[in-house]
Amino acid sequence: MPDTAIRVAEDAHGALAYAIPCPPETLPAVRPDALLAAWGAARAGAAAGRWGPPRTLVFRRGDAEPTVLAIADRDARCWAEAVDRGADLATLAGLALCLRLLALVEVMGRAEFLAGLFDVTPQGVDLHPALLRAAATMPLDPAARFDAETLRRLLSRGLPARAFA
Repeated sequence: MPDTAIRVAEDAHGALAYAIPCPPETLPAVRPDALLAAWGAARAGAAAGRWGPPRTLVFRRGDAEPTVLAIADRDARCWAEAVDRGADLATLAGLALCLRLLALVEVMGRAEFLAGLFDVTPQGVDLHPALLRAAATMPLDPAARFDAETLRRLLSRGLPARAFA
């Protein structure tokens, strides 16, 4: 059975380092409702000022150099802290949920074609169910992001053309 344990260490300043036994693109899918709940928890964490510590994620890649990702900016730390409190970042499922949440936020900011598939309001976020399903299930890339063109192709199969206008 492959090793699925994530080792976590804390330094003297409270920063956390995670040794992850697999690359980001092999992390499991999550449930769409869990992703939406994590979004809500992150908003609540930000409102409460729970910014969380910096985190460094070190993904093992067999014999290749590991992939190292930093969760260092205040907003990303807050979102990671919220997911950690609810889903435990020291598990592959919790880590997958966190990285999918961060990848979704990131791709929504850079992929203009997604503009009609979500609405962020003071009360929360409304995500089109197809976008939520895609973010919950499509693989992350080696940098733990969503490939925008793959996302576009995936979404275009299940949405009317006017959704991308």
